[in-house]
Amino acid sequence: MPERIPTGWLVGVAIALLLPAVFLFAYTQPMFFTSPTFLGGLILLEFLFAAVWWYRRAFFPVVLVAFLFAGSALPVGGGWIVARWIFLGVGAMVGTLMMLKERRHHFGSFHALATFAILAAGVSAAVSRYPGVALLKTCSLFLLFVYAGTGARIAVTGRENQFFAGLLKGIEIFVAILTLFYLAGDEALGNPNSLGAVMGVLGPILLWGSLLEDDSSFARRRRLALFAITLFMAFHSHSRAGMVAAAVSCALLCLALRRYKLLGQGIVVLLIVVAGYAVIAPQAFSKTVSELTADVVYKGKDAELGLLQSRQSPWQGAIDSIRSHVWFGSGFGTTDTGLDASADLTAFESSEKATRENGSSYLTIITWVGVLGVVPFALLLLSLLWKVVRTLLWMINTGNPYHPAIPLAMVVIAGMIHAIFEDWMFAPGYYLCVFFWSLAFVLADVAPWAPLPSFSRGWRPTLARQEVGSVAPSR
Repeated sequence: MPERIPTGWLVGVAIALLLPAVFLFAYTQPMFFTSPTFLGGLILLEFLFAAVWWYRRAFFPVVLVAFLFAGSALPVGGGWIVARWIFLGVGAMVGTLMMLKERRHHFGSFHALATFAILAAGVSAAVSRYPGVALLKTCSLFLLFVYAGTGARIAVTGRENQFFAGLLKGIEIFVAILTLFYLAGDEALGNPNSLGAVMGVLGPILLWGSLLEDDSSFARRRRLALFAITLFMAFHSHSRAGMVAAAVSCALLCLALRRYKLLGQGIVVLLIVVAGYAVIAPQAFSKTVSELTADVVYKGKDAELGLLQSRQSPWQGAIDSIRSHVWFGSGFGTTDTGLDASADLTAFESSEKATRENGSSYLTIITWVGVLGVVPFALLLLSLLWKVVRTLLWMINTGNPYHPAIPLAMVVIAGMIHAIFEDWMFAPGYYLCVFFWSLAFVLADVAPWAPLPSFSRGWRPTLARQEVGSVAPSR
């Protein structure tokens, strides 16, 4: 058989052939190279090519950054609104080709349910009063699920240590940069709800990272400090959903891993800070408590109306919409009025009108696809919840933090709790939705099946149904 030509030689020959053509084009058509739009598209194309070239290690963070830029309030966000879908589509296509070539990934009931969920969204789009918009939204969800089921899993399989080390480092950098933006008075994420959602979901990962004893003490303290910052930022956002999601997921992490002392220390520190503030400045403390009670607990509503008064109106609107379209819904991604439910990409909610009518990811999906169409979505979430339960049981039996399913399960727990009060779980244009489902598909692979009597901290790449592993980042 003839010898295989090295890839480096092929790239070198391609560059040598293309460079003269590029210079000739620039000489004969100089107007293109003075256009900001053309230059921006050319840079984007080069960036996309580089991400595909290093697909396993680079494409997942690139997709997240693309959606984060598109959904942020930063000046760079405008150009990424369209580019993010290009990146997601290319990622889904390349991931599918690589998975078909390797043939070493398992496809089970979870992936079948995701497929049926896409079909249900397509049926709702077909019977919608606005089929064009609903079909586009269904296609965006399809691209997200395809990428999560291929590209996100490829990014983890066989390189678990590198992936989770990069995930922790990326979250640390993101929280630090975001904190600097907010200290400068710039709400980079657009609104307080987005800040609360992101901090509520990322906080448990930093707390888990601080428990990995294989890392240096400085790294653990740094992550613990950044975890405290995420809690403060969630509190600063006045987002009840974000605070509840962070509190529940972090408490479950400590309880399941038997870190009762850490949980107690956290509660004691919080009480000391509150008590110290009350002793040093009693009048300011009393004023702060009154303001927080009005803004956070009751959201500016009359206290006599109850804690969930601010949610009653959107929930009632969703129930009325469900009654109007019981079986197949109003169409995936659309409302009764035809407004696009994920058009406002700079805000946390899909759109102001959709938020007023729904106010919960679970009510939203029933409104969109109806009682019949929601069945595969409900089964998909139940399947995901079962994998979380299995992970928690494994944690309780072993008390060991060195398993890749642990941070993924915490993200899923925080996301599911937060989605009760906010509409984002099935809005593919929102960066938190992309992050959540990408890690959810990875959790479907690595969730432990049963407790192990002994556990090795050294990761050994195995099949999806075996539990032995470690996610301690290599030093």
